[in-house]
Amino acid sequence: MMRVRNALGFAAMVALAGCTYYGNPAFDRSFYAAADAMRDQGLAITTQEPGAGTVVGTKDGDAVTASVRQQADGSVRVEFNAASQRDPGLLDRISRSYDRRMGAEAGRGSSRGLQGTAGLSRSR
Repeated sequence: MMRVRNALGFAAMVALAGCTYYGNPAFDRSFYAAADAMRDQGLAITTQEPGAGTVVGTKDGDAVTASVRQQADGSVRVEFNAASQRDPGLLDRISRSYDRRMGAEAGRGSSRGLQGTAGLSRSR
């Protein structure tokens, strides 16, 4: 019985040793900060796909999409888009929430853009 328990313990250790995380911590932090910033502003998250870098949320009929992309230079670009805006300040408030969640690193090593109707686009 002791041999079986030792063998199972060894097998479990070998299996766990094979688990490696290959994600990008900067991407992950930016992705979840974007999703939480949208929640901060009262959006109900309908889609949250880290692998695709996409978060979609709705509030009062407005749909907002956050796109998080790894750049070739290793930086992370976060962009918030709204097809129509009943609340013209919503994207700006989401962006400020994102900045707060990213803390002192906001604006350093990342590129963020906002887009709404009429082609509004800006990067910080």
